[in-house]
Amino acid sequence: MGITWRSRAVSAAAPLALALLAAGCVGTSDAPSPGPSASSAPSASSAPSASSAPSDGAPAARVCAKPAAGPAKAPAGAVTVDPAVVGDLAAKTRDSPAHTTFWLRPGKHRLEPDRYSQVVPKEGNRYLGAPGAVLDGRKTNRYAFGGTARDVTIGHLTVRGFAAPHDEGVVNHDSADGWVIEHATVRDNSGAGLMAGDRQQVRASCLRDNGQYGLNAYKGDGTINDLVLEGNEITGNNTGDWERKRPGCGCTGGVKFWAVEGADIRGNWVHDNRGTGLWADTNNNDFLIEDNVIESNDGAALIYETSYNAVVRENTIRRNNWVEGRENTDGGDNFPFATVYISESGGEPRVEARTDKIEIYRNVLEDNWSGITLWENADRFCNSPANTSSGDCTLLVKDIERCARPAIGKAPLYDDCRWKTQRVDVHDNRFLLDKTVVECTSNCDRMALLANYGTYPDWSPYQGERVAEAITHRQDNRWHDNVYVGPWKFVAHDPSRVLDFGQWRGAPYRQDAGSTLRARDGG
Repeated sequence: MGITWRSRAVSAAAPLALALLAAGCVGTSDAPSPGPSASSAPSASSAPSASSAPSDGAPAARVCAKPAAGPAKAPAGAVTVDPAVVGDLAAKTRDSPAHTTFWLRPGKHRLEPDRYSQVVPKEGNRYLGAPGAVLDGRKTNRYAFGGTARDVTIGHLTVRGFAAPHDEGVVNHDSADGWVIEHATVRDNSGAGLMAGDRQQVRASCLRDNGQYGLNAYKGDGTINDLVLEGNEITGNNTGDWERKRPGCGCTGGVKFWAVEGADIRGNWVHDNRGTGLWADTNNNDFLIEDNVIESNDGAALIYETSYNAVVRENTIRRNNWVEGRENTDGGDNFPFATVYISESGGEPRVEARTDKIEIYRNVLEDNWSGITLWENADRFCNSPANTSSGDCTLLVKDIERCARPAIGKAPLYDDCRWKTQRVDVHDNRFLLDKTVVECTSNCDRMALLANYGTYPDWSPYQGERVAEAITHRQDNRWHDNVYVGPWKFVAHDPSRVLDFGQWRGAPYRQDAGSTLRARDGG
């Protein structure tokens, strides 16, 4: 699981130390195949609010202010649900067969006042809200929709006021497979607004002001396959500010992904979340992140951590990481706190996906706290006490106990027991920075490729500069053909090596061939 920025930058002395909807843009001709399942309270951020619309009119999903209206009359054959009858929705679900459509009349629908009262759908059920239909948990019920039934649809319905516990979710609480959530509003709940199962599709929905996550893509018994998030607005989540309550928990964000195999994340507006916008953490693979507007999140726009094989393209990423970047810098940390943070993640041809690398291209990054950091923690590997994803190993090693001495010191385990930041290709992006907009004097202008000095545990085969040398020189990490505007600096090998553009391009680093820099303080 995730850890705090400061803990990521482990030092030698302290090794443990997101109706108005602009649909997603059509992919370009060189796009990978369509996605795996695709067919055809305010943040504490000091950044300016983006809650009305993206500032320059870039394509984004603007669905929270005026959600698309549901059917004003009950569809043919649908069961009508009466908001005046407490528990009517759950009772009629129990009494109806699978594959029933339910139409919720306008008004506030309530469950029985037991905290575990919830709707338990049957396979293929559909729940459609009329204009003004709300399912309200009144801060009493924990869950809105649960159970293991497959292929449930929830549309045009507002779900609010549920009190899910930490790490649990309100809609699809039990991570059932094949659910479709579309034109829904899930807001003002504790815990996560949504959980996720295999083949889940979340489209044109508003995930807003939930206590922990907008969506927690986690399945306790294993991998989630083929997840689609398209055209959603994801904003204001983590109202509970959980990273402050539990420092280092890695348990917040607009969306958090855990062990997701195949995800298409396109055309979303992810903004003003307290913490990270999109965070993939621990053995995710085969992500396509495209045509999103990600802005004004307190933390990073995107973290891709201990994961594999992704394409990040044609996104607009701006004004992120102002709060967390500034806090860590003011605390004296010289680590390059990035807006796109690739941590112990890389391309791996042996793990099947639509790509065999992490490719970051044709994105615009403007006035963020720093740019892209590629990082690898030399002390974080299978079986190490410094591995915060405790109990997890890489996708290349099934038995974590094999990652022990003496075998870990030799091939193949020397490579396979470590999540490696490798085969990352950063090209044809535009990086704009005006430090007067960000209101910073130092450390907000970094692009970085680095590791720490390995020290821990005492049996680690990765001690010293071995990982720093590998990530910098031998793991096929490349920047090229980018455009930089502003006073950019570059960090290589370790946090102490801060380079100008010429040094970054020269020997021994030889990065950013074909790139240009207009080094003026402005954008």
